[in-house]
Amino acid sequence: MPTGAVTGYFDIAQIALYGFWIFFAGLVYYLRTEDKREGYPLQAERRSNRVRVQGFPPVPRPKIFRLRHGGTVQVPRDEAPSGPGNASPTGPWPGAPLEPNGDPMQDGVGPAAYAMRAEAPDRTSDGHNRLAPLRLANTHYLDPEDTDPRGMPVVGADGEIGGVVRDIWVDKSEMVLRYLEVEVTTDGLPRRVLLPLNLARIHAGSRQVRAASVLGRHFAHAPGLADPSRVTLREEDRIQAYYASGYMYATPQRGEPLL
Repeated sequence: MPTGAVTGYFDIAQIALYGFWIFFAGLVYYLRTEDKREGYPLQAERRSNRVRVQGFPPVPRPKIFRLRHGGTVQVPRDEAPSGPGNASPTGPWPGAPLEPNGDPMQDGVGPAAYAMRAEAPDRTSDGHNRLAPLRLANTHYLDPEDTDPRGMPVVGADGEIGGVVRDIWVDKSEMVLRYLEVEVTTDGLPRRVLLPLNLARIHAGSRQVRAASVLGRHFAHAPGLADPSRVTLREEDRIQAYYASGYMYATPQRGEPLL
């Protein structure tokens, strides 16, 4: 056999197949490791410092990421245990469902749970606040052919009026409307809250905005904003969770089985 004729000793196709298997296994291992940079190690209900729930493969070594608009973030990072919030387990075994102790729409449990995101607004590519009310977004406007909900009453699933729309918040990156700013009354004083537009319906004929997930009285207790000119990522999550949880918590009947 001539020198260099390795095909007589090795099956090149089989070597290529084995090489692909090894590469693919390494790729799966790498991707499975990288996706543990958020949320790991998991919190153990046994409340022991010796328990580190991370599974296989282990949590990767920390990396430092430089953010577009300044600052850095390290992942994974050590975080204080969040606990179950204002809720109690329905049983003594691990993994038992949590039952809210107070107002289920405010306790942050189950469908009302929200992520502890940054207390900073989302940004556009040029560094400005991504969401803003039309009164401050001077370069944006509502098309004259569209129904303007400002001044319309907001009605809950029970037909009761919960407030009046005073402004609209626009997403300057995607050019869509995100929230309705609703003026409500709490303890005799007016305040303004945001209503996600994807959980509301604007009825031009009846001149009403209807939200089926909550009742009229729930608008007064919706999460507010620390700054009336901007909404942070954490506030967004909390607002969305509040209204969405109404599909289960707004009335006692919604939390019961259908049959």
